[in-house]
Amino acid sequence: MTETIALLTIFVLAAFVGVEVISKVSSTLHTPLMSGANAIHGVILVGAIIVTGQSDSALVTVIGLLAVVLATVNMVGGFVVTDRMLQMFRGPAARKKELHK
Repeated sequence: MTETIALLTIFVLAAFVGVEVISKVSSTLHTPLMSGANAIHGVILVGAIIVTGQSDSALVTVIGLLAVVLATVNMVGGFVVTDRMLQMFRGPAARKKELHK
């Protein structure tokens, strides 16, 4: 029971630290930060696939499949957000050309 409480405490503290760190990042650094986060999400996705592939029980397989789906959604969403943020920095002529493709 104490191990569970310790792990929960670490998780909550990490969440608070993450919120504080992200809230202090200036808007010009969000795109590079998102690119780094996308790379980390790719590593998480590969790890979820490996763990799911090596599972022996049905419960671990179901949880692993859920982890793969959520990691995929997270990674794709990160790339979409990064692309939209990069489009904000393009000039009007580049946006107009992109619309006519």
